[in-house]
Order: sequence, then C-alpha cells, then structure tokens
Amino acid sequence: MTENVSVMTDVASFSFEEALKELEIIVAKLENGQMKLQDAVDAYERGSALRKHCEKQLEAAESRLTVMTENDRKMEKNTKADPDTALEI
Repeated sequence: MTENVSVMTDVASFSFEEALKELEIIVAKLENGQMKLQDAVDAYERGSALRKHCEKQLEAAESRLTVMTENDRKMEKNTKADPDTALEI
C-alpha cells in the first residue's frame, strides 16, 4: 500500500506531457509482451495512475476553456445589446 501511495505522489508532480510520454512508453512495453508477469502488473498499475493524472489535467483544462468561452459569449452578448458600453481593445 505504501508503494501505491508513492506511485501516486510521484505521478501527481508530473506535467501532462511528462505523464503522457511515460504512459506511451509503458503501453509500448506491455504491447511487446516480453515482460515478466509481476513487472507487467506493476507497469499496468503505474500506467493506470498516469492515465488518471492525464484525465484530471484534461478535465481541468476543459473546465477553464468552458469558463473562458462562457465569459466571451456573455461579453459578446452585452456588447451587441449596448455597443456604447463595449470595451475598446
């Protein structure tokens, strides 16, 4: 159990790109089929943690983009309703 917590802590410090790169390497090794059983199970566990980390980061990015898009739409709607209050950029 301690090892699992360590794996998750290590993964949590990765950027999306770092996690994705390592995940791709793990997938390639697993697809090769030349790993010992325990090594394959360990790799799968790490890959699962990396996948979850990537998903969380993608969800966070999507949420930020959704908020920005909604704000842009509101601003655009307000500008169309009253062009005199539009911000000049």
